[in-house]
Amino acid sequence: MADREAIGSWLGGPGSLTRDLDDFPGRRLGLPQTGAGSVARFGRRFAALSIDWALSLLIARGLLDGNEWGTLAVFTTANVLLVATAGHSVGHRILGLRVTRLDGRPPGAARSLGRAVLLTLAVPALVWDRDQRGLHDRFMGTVLRRS
Repeated sequence: MADREAIGSWLGGPGSLTRDLDDFPGRRLGLPQTGAGSVARFGRRFAALSIDWALSLLIARGLLDGNEWGTLAVFTTANVLLVATAGHSVGHRILGLRVTRLDGRPPGAARSLGRAVLLTLAVPALVWDRDQRGLHDRFMGTVLRRS
């Protein structure tokens, strides 16, 4: 059974939820702290998402008359196809990121589909854990890593 010290609480005030000095995102997953294979940090993830969304918007405007739902469909389709086949979207590739399963293998089609669908809902991507994995990655057993 977990005790209060193990899970922390906002009732403990400032510092009650702080990490150990040797803790870092990805440590519990067996990933390095920095460099290749480490968990992608927020800035890179956000920049990659922005690139992917901008490209999807341009494609949707060119092919689908700028329909907002069309942009979302292009974004989702591109994520599913590219992550399943190449392990990264265009934005991920530009910023040196890749999506893998926790064991380092490619995510595959089913995980890529589930991840993309959850990503389009936005909320799972905005909520992340101590390892800086969004809920869409946690649910699918994937992690976004630096290449």
